[in-house]
Amino acid sequence: MEKDEYKATSITVLKDLEAVRKRSAMYIGDTGFRGLHHILQEVLDNSIDEAMGGFCKNIKVTIHKDGSATVIDDGRGIPVDMHPEEKKPALELVMTVLHAGGKFDNRTYKVSGGLHGVGVSVTNALSKYLEVKVRRDGKIHFQRFERGRKKSELKIIGDTEEIGTEITFMPDNEIFEDINFNYAHIAKRLGELAFLNAGLKIEFKDEREDKSEVFQYEGGIKEFVEFLNKNKNKLFNQVIYFKKENKVVLEIAMQYNDSYQDNVYSFVNNINTIEGGTHEEGFKTALTRVVNDYIKKNKLTDIKLSGEDIREGLTTIISLKIPEPQFEGQTKTKLGNSNVKGIVSSIVYENLGNFFEENPSIAKSIINKCISAAKARDAARKARDLVRRKSVLESGSLPGKLADCQEKDPEKCEIFILEGDSAGGSGISARDRKFQAILPLRGKVLNVEKARLDKIFRNNEITNLISALGCGIAEEFNIDKLRYHKIIITSDSDVDGNHISCLLLTFFFRYMKELIDNGYVYVAQPPLYGVKKGSKTIYLRGDKELEEYMKENKDVKFQRFKGLGEMNPDQLWDTTMDPEKRILKKISIDDVVIADQIFTILMGDDVEPRREFISTYAKKAKNIDV
Repeated sequence: MEKDEYKATSITVLKDLEAVRKRSAMYIGDTGFRGLHHILQEVLDNSIDEAMGGFCKNIKVTIHKDGSATVIDDGRGIPVDMHPEEKKPALELVMTVLHAGGKFDNRTYKVSGGLHGVGVSVTNALSKYLEVKVRRDGKIHFQRFERGRKKSELKIIGDTEEIGTEITFMPDNEIFEDINFNYAHIAKRLGELAFLNAGLKIEFKDEREDKSEVFQYEGGIKEFVEFLNKNKNKLFNQVIYFKKENKVVLEIAMQYNDSYQDNVYSFVNNINTIEGGTHEEGFKTALTRVVNDYIKKNKLTDIKLSGEDIREGLTTIISLKIPEPQFEGQTKTKLGNSNVKGIVSSIVYENLGNFFEENPSIAKSIINKCISAAKARDAARKARDLVRRKSVLESGSLPGKLADCQEKDPEKCEIFILEGDSAGGSGISARDRKFQAILPLRGKVLNVEKARLDKIFRNNEITNLISALGCGIAEEFNIDKLRYHKIIITSDSDVDGNHISCLLLTFFFRYMKELIDNGYVYVAQPPLYGVKKGSKTIYLRGDKELEEYMKENKDVKFQRFKGLGEMNPDQLWDTTMDPEKRILKKISIDDVVIADQIFTILMGDDVEPRREFISTYAKKAKNIDV
């Protein structure tokens, strides 16, 4: 048998957009939910870039009944003339060549979101078909593509006085797991873009459900901050705002509320930099300097305030527009330009410093909030030290109620957080002790939405949880020290159980969000009913399931479990703990803004927004098995 030879004939060359179709996840992240919406975003980015350049005032996005999508703008229209070197129309190059576009120099777009040059050509490659109409020079130009390949020549199909680009595409079901666009996800992003581009009008219509919305905010990011703080108690009504052009265009809008968290949202060329970067670092550095310098100048306190103290209760939008941003990776979630930190810091220090001097009453209300936060943080340190002295949070010392597992590799370990000692006892008996740990909690844990760190460290149930997980909290948080990569909230299938789950999720979201971001947090789905059918027991997870079952099965006996502690170990294992049979809900955050608002409404002090939320959504609530 001849040995395999590695030579020129072994090399496969993927032409045109074949590489995108072959390795689509390299270009759009995945072929699931995010990837599907990414190809719509690529089309939208072109229209937004026209708006940022001052050439587009209106954008229309439509999801059609057949699942296809259309984006129309009134920008300049993609060029349709022949490219002098490639001898093809510019439109065709933009649609079929990866690194072709008007974003590689500063002449066409001074700032742009889509800077990797793959853009709309990737959408074309991953669409069953794509049709483009360009309105410019008094004519309507048209071309059709199928799975990235040209299906018609560029042609003129009519006259017009309008200008702009219209792109309609159908996601390819050979590529994507599901080609159904999500209305809420798209609406959230369109609203965000309207906030970031003051005055831009974005119309969104979904023909599948006959739903539509119009997004337009003349106040831009000032209105964005007002929207974010809608259900929070604000320290002052004014939104601090300034805009400065100095090599870059920087907009800052900020306002304080009486919560114990900070919400800093940053954007670069309309892209949400969820991992931050040099622009966020510059802002935070300048904010800390301004506050401490103002305190020192006016001799307001001897306490040295940290950045965390100063940001408590702060809601901020940072919008940076920059000619050549250096993003980390195709996902563009972190800005890396080293010179930006100094530029942003200088602008913020000057403008915020001037604001403090001109508005001493607002400055003092902010500083009083910061001092209060610093005192609470100091109290939290003392409480934590006291807890350590009691050997609760020391490494190697675990809470007495924790029944740990034998396995030491966190990737193979899971911990069940159970409600009550009786449920904990059943769980300890039911579990596979090799890889499953049990931590019973007594009653309802502290609502951390209404509590600072000092109060959290005085709560036994929370400190037991922190100790069991091993990764610390706040400034000591270190995800590498996490002892379990599956954290499973396991509460009763009733109102109280749901409340306990919500309290725990609030804690994880506010103080250990990275655990959710990394996919480590789950909610178990124990049954509410056991139905005897002969010698077998069928388990049902809600009233609706039972109702449906009873319609088809008359005269059956069923048991309603009052709580997990009422199940015997075999039942608990079969229904809730056995990896082969159980149902777990993995907790993820698609939209941090909406998540923050929901936790504020449901777990905060203000009753009226909660009442309004419940009255609005109560009728829509239903049990869903995942």
